[in-house]
Amino acid sequence: MTRVKTYSLKGKAGKEVELPPQFETPFRPDVIKRAVLSIQSYRRQPHGVDELAGKRTTAESWQTGHGRSRVPRVKGAGTRAANSGAFAPGTVGGRVAHPPESRKVIVERINKKEKRLAVRSAIAATADRRIVASRGHRIDGVPEIPLVVSDDLEGLQTTREVKEFALRLGLDEDLRRAVSGRKIRAGKGKMRGRRLKTPKSFLIVVGRDRGVLRAARNIPGVDVCEVHGLNAELLAPGTHPGRLVVWTRSAIERLASEGLFM
Repeated sequence: MTRVKTYSLKGKAGKEVELPPQFETPFRPDVIKRAVLSIQSYRRQPHGVDELAGKRTTAESWQTGHGRSRVPRVKGAGTRAANSGAFAPGTVGGRVAHPPESRKVIVERINKKEKRLAVRSAIAATADRRIVASRGHRIDGVPEIPLVVSDDLEGLQTTREVKEFALRLGLDEDLRRAVSGRKIRAGKGKMRGRRLKTPKSFLIVVGRDRGVLRAARNIPGVDVCEVHGLNAELLAPGTHPGRLVVWTRSAIERLASEGLFM
């Protein structure tokens, strides 16, 4: 079993803690990707068109003998296909051949054991310094990966306290990466409430939230969750494993004592 040091909020090393067996799971990026895509599929909204769309017309073909193609034509609209074609798919002015239907199953389901394996594998990836660095996180100033801190972190009440903690533990460089990496989204998403794209910074995993969730929620790229609420997407945003994670001591202990995701 691997043992790591526990750090205080001021960055001083303290007692060691033994990492639970979840951190020794083999790296399976294929399973992690499947689990993340499954979670994302639940957020998609089913949509479809009216069943009669493009069919509310009295257009009929002229049939043969007129020197014209047998396209259903709107009565009185002449012979130009752009003005007169209707109803038939594959014609100018016609209806859509196979439009989207709201009854289509867009949720991608995944087996429970596979889902748990994905979470365990993603947890193990957060303990590999090489994988964390390859994901783009700035970890030169971080004393140890995985980073375990005292339970005092759970009780922080203000955003300033969280930022000061990040500065003392060498996480400030990754925070700056997230802030400077914000950019305006390409496409129509700008008009639909998701104007900006923000890179993900570190994830704080606590045994029990005592205020840090509220304190850190306004910091760009930072997420907070209780250990029992972990999922593959939090640990591997965008299907890319190796997120920079800050664990509290109680989160590690709950992971071991309760056998979560095993």
